[in-house]
Amino acid sequence: MKFNSTKSKPLEPDMTPMIDVVFLLISFFSILVNFSQADQNQRINLPVSEIAKPPDTPPTEPITLNVYPNGIIEFQGKEYDLSSFKKAIDRYGYLIKQLNIKTSDVTVIIRADGDSPSGLIQDIIEHCQSQKLEIFKLRAKQNDLP
Repeated sequence: MKFNSTKSKPLEPDMTPMIDVVFLLISFFSILVNFSQADQNQRINLPVSEIAKPPDTPPTEPITLNVYPNGIIEFQGKEYDLSSFKKAIDRYGYLIKQLNIKTSDVTVIIRADGDSPSGLIQDIIEHCQSQKLEIFKLRAKQNDLP
């Protein structure tokens, strides 16, 4: 008796679904890391405060301003001096009006270095208020109590 032997290919699993899942996980964690880093900047040495506390809930429409000791303001990934920042926040105010975002939903988070000029912070807040931005959060380090 003679058997007809044919060579068969070994079965290989389809890798496409696994590659899709890995890509989705990488995308998800990349976005998650980028959002958490938006509120972090190692170049800023936040002042310490005894009354500082972590926020209860995240703001719905946050914008983060990093203020450096040399007076540079970082907004949306770009660095500005005060006069160019005012133009940028004016454009931002126009944009949120066009997108029908209520200014009462926008929270301005100011992360100023402890050595930043306090008058600069006041100028930033005043100009943001001229664009009808009303909610401000000033970031500080919590004082470590024993």
